[in-house]
Amino acid sequence: MSRRMSLSALALLLAPAACSTYVEDRASEAWAPVYPVEEPARLDSLPTGGIYSASARGLFVSDRRAARVGDIVTIDFAEKFSASKSQTATGSRSNDYALDLPDALTLGLDDGALDNSTSQSFAGRGAASQSNSLRGRMSVSVTRVLPGGNLEIMGQKLLTLNNGNEYVRLKGVVRPEDIGPDNVVSSDRIAHAEIKYVGAGDTADTAKPGWLRRGLAVVSPL
Repeated sequence: MSRRMSLSALALLLAPAACSTYVEDRASEAWAPVYPVEEPARLDSLPTGGIYSASARGLFVSDRRAARVGDIVTIDFAEKFSASKSQTATGSRSNDYALDLPDALTLGLDDGALDNSTSQSFAGRGAASQSNSLRGRMSVSVTRVLPGGNLEIMGQKLLTLNNGNEYVRLKGVVRPEDIGPDNVVSSDRIAHAEIKYVGAGDTADTAKPGWLRRGLAVVSPL
C-alpha cells in the first residue's frame, strides 16, 4: 500500500515536468482537420456540357476557390509589426528662506540658523520597442460557412526537425471576395486571426526555466 502511495506521489511530482512535446501534441487535438459530409448529387450539379454551372465554385475549371466546409485555402503570411515608445520626464524645484532679525531681539546671537533652503530634482526616462515578422505559406481548411457567406478557417502545420517539433497554427474568418484566383488569401485579410508559432522538444525546453524554478519565481518576494 505504501509503495503504491509512493508511486502516486512521484507521478504528481513529475506531472508538471511533462515535456513540451506531449503538451503540444495534446493541444493539437483542438486543431484536428474538419472534413465535409458528402451530399447526394443534385440535378443542377450533373455535367451538362456547358462552361457555367450554378453549383460550381468558379466560372472555369482553373478558377476553384474555397467556398464550402472542407475546402482548402492557402494563406500567405505577410505579418510585420513594429512598435516603439519613448518617454522623458524632468522636474526641479528649489526654495530659499532667510530671516534677519534685529540684534536687540536676538540678544547678540547669530540669526543665521534661521536661514533655510531646499532643492529637489527629478529625471526619468523610459523606452520600449518591439518588432516581429512572419513570412511563408500554409494551407488550411474551411471549417464553417457563417451567415452572410464568410468562411471560418482553421489549420495546423507540424514540422519535425532535429530534436524538436515546430507547430504553426492559424484560425480566423475570411471573406470569399478576399480569396484570389489562385485560391490564396493574405494573412492581413483574416478577421479575428489567431496565429501561433510554437516549438516543442529538447531545443525548446532548454530555452525555458524548469517548472520548479518558475514556481519559486512566482512565490519569491524578490
